[in-house]
Order: sequence, then structure tokens, then C-alpha cells
Amino acid sequence: MAGFLKCLWRFRNFIVIILTPLLLLALPLVSPTPEAKCGFAIILMALYWCTECIPLAVTALLPVVLFPMMGIMEGTEVCIQYLKDSNMLFFGGLVVAIAVEHWNLHQRIALQVLLVVGVKPSLLMMGFMSTTAFLSMWISNTAATAMMLPISSAVLQQLSDTEANAEEREYRLTAAMAGQDNQTFELDDTKQTNNKELKPEDSSISMDKDQDGNFKGMKELTENGVTSNVCDMSPDSEQRRLKREQKYAKLLKGMSLSVCYSATIGGTATLTGCTPNVIMKGQLDELFPENGGIINFATWFGFAFPTVVLMLALSWLWIQFMFLGFNLKKSCGCGTNKDGDREAYRVIKDQYKKLGGMTFAEVCVLVIFTLVVLMWFTREPGFIPGWATVLFNKDKPYVTDGTVAILMSSLFFCIPSNLPRCFGKSKDGSPPEAPTPMLNWGVVNERMPWNIILLLGGGFALAHGSEKSGLSKWLGECLLPLQSVPPFAICILLCLLVAMFTECSSNTATTTLFLPIVASMATAIKIHPMYVMLPCTLAASLAFMLPVATPPNAIAFSYADLKVMDMAKTGFMLNLIGIIAINIAINTWGVAMFQLNTFPSWANVTKSH
Repeated sequence: MAGFLKCLWRFRNFIVIILTPLLLLALPLVSPTPEAKCGFAIILMALYWCTECIPLAVTALLPVVLFPMMGIMEGTEVCIQYLKDSNMLFFGGLVVAIAVEHWNLHQRIALQVLLVVGVKPSLLMMGFMSTTAFLSMWISNTAATAMMLPISSAVLQQLSDTEANAEEREYRLTAAMAGQDNQTFELDDTKQTNNKELKPEDSSISMDKDQDGNFKGMKELTENGVTSNVCDMSPDSEQRRLKREQKYAKLLKGMSLSVCYSATIGGTATLTGCTPNVIMKGQLDELFPENGGIINFATWFGFAFPTVVLMLALSWLWIQFMFLGFNLKKSCGCGTNKDGDREAYRVIKDQYKKLGGMTFAEVCVLVIFTLVVLMWFTREPGFIPGWATVLFNKDKPYVTDGTVAILMSSLFFCIPSNLPRCFGKSKDGSPPEAPTPMLNWGVVNERMPWNIILLLGGGFALAHGSEKSGLSKWLGECLLPLQSVPPFAICILLCLLVAMFTECSSNTATTTLFLPIVASMATAIKIHPMYVMLPCTLAASLAFMLPVATPPNAIAFSYADLKVMDMAKTGFMLNLIGIIAINIAINTWGVAMFQLNTFPSWANVTKSH
């Protein structure tokens, strides 16, 4: 029996691939309506996404096969959904992120911030969290985590070594003073007998270590070279050593968790920071094409950035309580020895010096990166006409955030990586070679997550198919009884549901599956669609409890020798903190920014063909 079960487990993916569509086939056969056929496709893709029996990107391509064969949409209409403006925005943003990583600009920014915040435990954790969150707004969460964890480990190791050296010096000084007291007693006795004076320089104290490098005791070296044990390593000293090791092991766990969690939180602050954000914009534009571009880079940042700051502050307090205690005076370093701080600060400074001065390519990347962000913010800020409105978008939205992303990311392939010397000569006297561009397609092709672009397209195809088949309308009618439930309660329940689901499934798949459903529900019960779509999108990123939930979690889990229970205990509370912060945001400045307390006219009419 055990062998049979083991065989089933090994072939589980093939079993799921074959059995799932066969079991679900009863739905379109019993009810051969467009709604049932589209429901069959969505449920099949949801189960494939949850079990990952085939790659996520391959599952995202199933609408190209299922929708035409079931008579829901034409093949050409389905394929168009896979490359929309949101995909171009995502692609251009990733090219900018690849350039930042390729020229190591992110590491320079991180080390500079850490030099500013200092190395006190609490402040150091705050510095790592804020730096990682800022970087993950622009580069991938995984890259930000992978870069910051070694830096945090090196700084903590230096703090531990410095504290150990300080204890060693204190112990040596204590033993030396005890030895000098004995010498003084003997000197007085010697003066009375032979009037011979013994100088303190005639004897010295040395540390006695075992094979593992642990200190066993003190030895006194006399002028004749004879060694005698002054004292053995006391139990108190051994206890201090074990206590110090446990403290820094616990601190490393807390620091590693703070880095991976802040990477996930920071990614929600910008429209291109993580995939669910782009999916939400694409789904909103697909389901409600008359929304007037209510979500763009500036409006998203205006809503999400304060939410991220609130989540980071509350998360910092919780992780501080879990791994450092709540003695802020002690953990902030008030009244402590400064030697450890100077040593740890020197480690960060040495790593920064190894980077050298900023190269021409780094300066260019920084300038282009700054221009991209400024152009995104000022394209259509909302409170005043943006540059795109004045110059291009007078009657139609010709220029979008995707236009800006592609324009600026293309410059990386055009600008040389160093200043060309047109009139100089190489060492052998021949004309100099032309410099290489800052990026080439090989680097971009290697680092670009092409599967995410297909996932985005699959989500847009599902949303369009559910709209065309009438499934969205049917779901909305089924959810009409929710009209009697207060909107804020609906929002909290949906956030809890999405946060639980995303622990076991990718945030991309979770967002893709839930957003069309909650949008249909919102139109049916006459509440603003963004009142439920925005919180669900942010909640899809609240995957803090399991190592397999996100790549940053997996990296931190393996790096800091964490246990599943360490991550589960910390992450459970962080999930609740995230849901509370999201609901505070959506019911305060979210309502003010997007007029969420009214049902918009553009939500009455959905896209029809």
C-alpha cells in the first residue's frame, strides 16, 4: 500500500493534468451555455495554477485553445489580449530595473542609506527595511532580497565579533588586575626579605584556547618563561558567550525576515513594483474601458505609498517585539559601547569603497531612472494637466505610461557605457573601438521574466472571456444578496479570503482569478469597483506565512536557518497588520482620492462587442 501511494505521489502532476478536465467536463455537457463553458475554462486554469502541475505560463495560454474551441471568442480576438498597454508598461519597467541591477546602482543606493541610518539594532533593522522596500519599488522583490541579505549578515557578524572582543578584553583586564594584586602582596613580602623589586613588565597574561577557539582560561607568563594558570574560564563567561551567540542568531532571523517582508511590502507601492498591480490596471481597463484612466502611475503611488509606509512602520514594531524585545532604549543603543558600532559601520563603509567612484554608465542609468519616474508622475497627475495632456492627449489618450516606459528603456540600447574617445588611439596605435551600449539584448533576454508577461496576457484573456460569455453578469446576479452587508465588512472579508488563498498560490494567479469576480460583485451591488479591487490587489501580495509563498520568503528561509514556525508566527500577525492597514487606507485617503463612496457612471456600462 505504501509503495502504491508513493507511486501516486510521484505521478501526481500527470494525474491532475488528465483527471481534472475529465471531472469538470460534466459542467459544459450538462449546461451547454457560454457561461458554463467559460466557467469550465476558468476552474480548470485555477486548479492547474494552484497545483502547478504544468508551468504557470503554459496554463495562461489555455484560453487561446479553449475559448475558440468552445465558441466563446475568435482566436484572433483572444490573442490580442496577450499584448496590451499594461504588458508594455511592465516590460519597459523591467528593462529599467535590469539596467539598475546590471550596473550595480541598487547596491550603491543601499549602502549609502545604511551609512546614514547607522548600525544600532533597531535603527539598523529600520534602515534595512526602508532600503529594501525602496529598491523593490523599482527592481524585482527577489533581487532586492538577494542583495540585502548578505549585507545584513556581514554587519551582524561584525557586531557579534566586536562584542566578543570587548568581552575578551574585559575578561583579560579583570584577570590581569587579579594577578597584579597577588604580585603586590608578594612584592611587599620580598622587600622585607631581600629588598628585591619585581616590575609589572616581568609578567604578562595570555589567553588559553581550545581547538575550537573557545577560551578555557588565563595563563601567566613569568620572566623564566614558565606558565601557570591564573584562573579557568568561569561558568559566567561561558554563559555570556552562549547568550551572545543566541542573541545574534535570533537577530539574524529577525533581520532576514524584515528584509524579505519589506521587499514584498515595498513592491506594492508602485504600479510596476509587482505583477498584481499591473494586472489590476489591465483588468480595470478591460472591464471598464470608460474609466478615464483613473489608475496611472501617479494615482497608484499616491494611494499605495502611504499604505506601504503604514505597513512598514507596524511591521517594524512587530518584528522588533518578536526578535529584539520592546526595550527601544537598549535596542536603539542608548548608553551602549560605541566600539561595536564603529566596527560595523566600517564594514559597510569598506563595502561602499569597494564600489569605487560612479562610472559614466551608472550616472546615465541614474539619470534615465530619475527621468522615467518624473515623467510617470507628471504625465497626468490629476490635480493639474500633465505634459502628455498638453502636448499629445488633447482629444484621445495617445500617450500612456507604457509609452514612457518603452521610450526611456530604449535609451539603454543607444547610449554607450563609457565616454567614446573619437580622436584617441589604443595602445597598439590603431583607432579606438566603439564602446558597447549600456544594455544588450542578451542581458535583457536572460533576466526578463517572460513567463510573467504571458501570465498577464492570460489574465486579460480570462477577464475578456468572462465578459463576452456573460459569466461576469451571472456571477454579479448571484452575489446580489451581499447588498445587505456593509461595504467595509465585504472589503475585510475579501482581503482575508485573498490573503489566505495567496499563501498557497502565486499572487499573479490569485489576482487574475479574483479581480473579475469582485468587479462583477461590485457592479451588481452598486459599490465602486475600485473599493474592492484595490484592497484585493494589495492583499494578494500579503504572503508572509510560508517559505514557498514568495521567492523572497524562500531566500530568507534558507539563508537564516529559519524554521517554518518562525515564519508562520511572524507572518500571521503581519498578514493581519497588512489587512488592517489596507482597510484603513481604502476608507480614508482612498475614498478622498477616487470618490469611492459613490457608484461611478463608467461602471454601469461594460465593454460590449
